[in-house]
Amino acid sequence: MADGTPPPDRSGPDPVGQAAAVRPFLLTAGRVADDADGKSLPVESQVVATPEGIDALDRLFFEQHDIVAVCRLPQSLAEIAARLRLHLNVVRVLAEDLRAAGQLTVHVPDSGVVHDASVLRRVIDGLRAIPDARGALSDSD
Repeated sequence: MADGTPPPDRSGPDPVGQAAAVRPFLLTAGRVADDADGKSLPVESQVVATPEGIDALDRLFFEQHDIVAVCRLPQSLAEIAARLRLHLNVVRVLAEDLRAAGQLTVHVPDSGVVHDASVLRRVIDGLRAIPDARGALSDSD
């Protein structure tokens, strides 16, 4: 540096980056988001708080409280993660814990319907059939 002091050593670990990388591990006690089949809940799974979960809000801690509170109305796992700014896998693990405790209900979509491309095609065709503000139909593919 100009005053004769050596520049700081930046080759070591970044404490801010480390904290961000460790936090999800701490929130889930090292557990990963797997169900009994070894597959995690799909991001589109709908989650809603149970009456027991709402009653237990004042006894829940931090992220668990926030998840139950935001699920007063049905939310997908992806929406919960985005709203609470939590890692998706953290939300999956905590949602499973809350479901096991009876504080959340999780509705997993039928996998056959989710992966059926014809459903998506019908949705797109239906949206194109809706006239715009001028009354014109969308004709682009």
